[in-house]
Amino acid sequence: MAESKGALIAKTVQKHAGRAKEKLLQNLGKVDRTLDDIFEEHLQNFNRQHQQATRLQKEFNNYIRCIRAVQTASKSLMEAITEVYESGWSGHDLLYVQAQNLEMLWQDFSHKLGDQVLIPLNTYTNQFPEVRKKIEKRGRKLVDYDSQRHSFQNLQSNATKRRDDVKVTKGREQLEEAKRTYEVLNSELHDELPALYDSRVLFYVNNLQTLFSAEQLFHSESHKVFGELEVITDKLANDCQRGSYSKKSNNVAVNNMAANNMAAAPAAPAALNGKHTDTVQTPPSPALNGSSPPPSPAAGDTPAAEVRAPPLPEPRSEEPTKAEAPTPPAKREDKSPTPPVNNNNVEKEPTDKKVEELYDIPVGSPVPPEKSNNNTEEKRQVDVEPKGEKEKENDSENKNDDVYDIPIGATLAGLPAGTLYRVRATYRYTREDSDELSFDVGEVIRVVEYDDPDEQEEGWLMGIKESTNEKGMFPANFTRPI
Repeated sequence: MAESKGALIAKTVQKHAGRAKEKLLQNLGKVDRTLDDIFEEHLQNFNRQHQQATRLQKEFNNYIRCIRAVQTASKSLMEAITEVYESGWSGHDLLYVQAQNLEMLWQDFSHKLGDQVLIPLNTYTNQFPEVRKKIEKRGRKLVDYDSQRHSFQNLQSNATKRRDDVKVTKGREQLEEAKRTYEVLNSELHDELPALYDSRVLFYVNNLQTLFSAEQLFHSESHKVFGELEVITDKLANDCQRGSYSKKSNNVAVNNMAANNMAAAPAAPAALNGKHTDTVQTPPSPALNGSSPPPSPAAGDTPAAEVRAPPLPEPRSEEPTKAEAPTPPAKREDKSPTPPVNNNNVEKEPTDKKVEELYDIPVGSPVPPEKSNNNTEEKRQVDVEPKGEKEKENDSENKNDDVYDIPIGATLAGLPAGTLYRVRATYRYTREDSDELSFDVGEVIRVVEYDDPDEQEEGWLMGIKESTNEKGMFPANFTRPI
């Protein structure tokens, strides 16, 4: 047993030594080698195919690891978002549902990439090492065949001198055996290598189609989920702009309610007597408007008209928050003039108010009243006779002075030509008509005169946004002078 094992080792060493000697002689050009150009071409294609498949497998494994890392990060992010999004906010339940849908999409996407893309790719690349071993074996058998061929040629040349037929016969048998072994392997590889090279097209088609289909489905469905999340946050933003979640605006509402209850306190005895007093309130005290109140109705009398006490004014706010944006004053729909009103007993309202007093509305204050179709409710005419041209011009000039009276604190130095003063937006406003101007908080607007004085609206200014040079009307109570 020991002798057979030693003989096997000696035979193996002799083979390796013979092959090394043959390769050395071939490299030195002492002996020739068997060439196969067709096989060399197949071998080049195989090496390139193997290299490309190995790189694709490496990069896809890295991609799978990154996808799973992003999946974990996305899950943690959505958990933090659902925790931040308070239960009292609109769409809280929908946001939680969409977060769960997104997590399911990530799981399905990760499983598809692993099962339907990575596993077939690993199977495809695992066949190359086996073919590589066969190619290396074919190379060794080719060296053995060349070595036996050269040995037999030497025996033939020496046989003519020594006439040793036994060695020649044995050398011929060894040459035939080496040739047969080499040709079998060579023939198999001539069939397998082209077939393997041609199979790459169908494999890559199926593999890449599965990859791209999984990617397309995941991104399409996740796009829908993020669209729903965006709708939820947009609704929250709208509610926030209306002051639904502002603690300050809620305090203002409570203060107004308390003021109304205090003003309606004298009517309590009527409620005790069974009288209907849901909407009847006494006028404000002299401390509020400077006039003496009319006598209260008797307990059994029904008031002739409903009287409401105005809400107590809130302190002026320097920088109102974005969540407490006021409502822009109403614009007139019909701009056609109406006949003057014959009413000599109506007092004119003061026309020397500043723009700051007209439009700088404190937080919680009521919205400016709607203006009539021709502005006659704010400035009523007392003359019955039609006015002349000169009087119309004077009225137009007075109207311009009222609208464009420069507010206190506005900077007038260094203004472009045609600019009355500048204002800065304290609220975000989105236009509702084509002749209006949209702007964000902090944008600067140059106030200019109206092209047509008849288009002037109370509570509205004409301006040019400095960032885009857009021109249009905008509500004055959304801005403050600078």
